Amino acid sequence: MKYLDAFRTLAKHRKDEIVVTSAGNSGQAWWAATRDTEATFYLDASMSLSTMFSSGLALARPELKIWAFMGDGAFCMNPGMLMVERQMNLPNLTHILVSNRVYGATSNAELPNFSDNDYGAIARAMGLERVFEFRDLNALERDFPSVVSGNSSGHTFVVLEVEPFSDAEQKLEQPPFDGPELKFRFGRYVEKRTDCDIFGYRL
Repeated sequence: MKYLDAFRTLAKHRKDEIVVTSAGNSGQAWWAATRDTEATFYLDASMSLSTMFSSGLALARPELKIWAFMGDGAFCMNPGMLMVERQMNLPNLTHILVSNRVYGATSNAELPNFSDNDYGAIARAMGLERVFEFRDLNALERDFPSVVSGNSSGHTFVVLEVEPFSDAEQKLEQPPFDGPELKFRFGRYVEKRTDCDIFGYRL
């Protein structure tokens, strides 16, 4: 699948889910597909922690549904995160692993063992039961809504097999927020959606 085509398909099926992107290509692609300025946290320099950040939010606010993106380059830094995700087993969290077999943020340098890494098998070996893999855009269009709707049985792990960014896509705009602006936009949105008081005062 083309990276941007896959993200546009996911965006089309998004309802009220909060989204956390990983550093690099997933943030660029989600911004290109959605231009979302409030309900997405573009976690820069996340270094494999986007799903851990999301797990804390999902645990604290079970009424929210959260999609957490992560590239396979980040995943390779910390596959042990799946042990934590399996133990928490949060039904309102969907971990979306975007597998392009390269480090997108470093000019598409190939990942170690890139042709044989089986991320779905790794997740199942950690004990995850809701594991889904998509390599075809038509299958993603058809089946993704049922994967993320009405889940109450535990954590969901989705692998998207996509092509690396092209040279032109590498030049896509980064989400145009600095850290403080992003924090307040996202935090205020979560406050509106929940009874959570994040900043200690309400506007």
